Amino acid sequence: MEGEDELRKLNGEVSAPQDGDVEDDDPLVLSSQALAALQEFLADQNKTVSSTPPPSSVAGGEDSDKVELVTEDWRLSQFWYEPETAESVAEEVVTLSKRFSSCRIACIACPTLYVYLKKKDPSLQVQLLEYDMRFERYGSEFTFYDYNEPEDLPLQLKHCFHIIVADPPYLSKECLERVTQTISFLASPVESLLLLLTGEVQRDRAAELLGVRPCVFKPHHSSKLGNEFRLFISYDPGSRLGGLEEDI
Repeated sequence: MEGEDELRKLNGEVSAPQDGDVEDDDPLVLSSQALAALQEFLADQNKTVSSTPPPSSVAGGEDSDKVELVTEDWRLSQFWYEPETAESVAEEVVTLSKRFSSCRIACIACPTLYVYLKKKDPSLQVQLLEYDMRFERYGSEFTFYDYNEPEDLPLQLKHCFHIIVADPPYLSKECLERVTQTISFLASPVESLLLLLTGEVQRDRAAELLGVRPCVFKPHHSSKLGNEFRLFISYDPGSRLGGLEEDI
């Protein structure tokens, strides 16, 4: 779910959209690199591969700086962040977490960030909300999430997160509105901070729905998506992340 649903219409094996889905307002564009990767992906569809590394390999371990991830499933609209993007966002979240006692962090549809956060600090309390059941391997830190049912979540998650990072799976008004409902469900009523990773096309909607502004820092995906993505935040980062982008 991380990244955007570029390939749903290109891959004929993808199931029909769920009830309530609407067309993206800004259709996603595949770069030449992504097209080449898609061809390779489709060619390997009938091969048996080991797509999920063992837990110790995912977590990194003390003897390795390498972060390994499960294979992207483009049929689930999965496009992982580039390492530099994941490192930068994870470092920002770790910095923010120091503001809170017993900080709780929610990652909505961004499993890459979850892995990088646990690599940086295994003691962090991070909850991954994700549609892909492969991530059930993370045990109690995994919660199944379908944005079509934005508040169909365990009650123990309600209003208890200090930091929320969300990466909505579609560039549509309907999707952002539903993810906004999820964010409201999760956010601590006392104080919470939001980081939203989505397309530039969502700038005005994100500001209206969530009161967030874009950073100078721009996220990138390993699959070189053709659309411009942004990191929108609900707080003043100072000079971190390049600071807030000035209004034009």
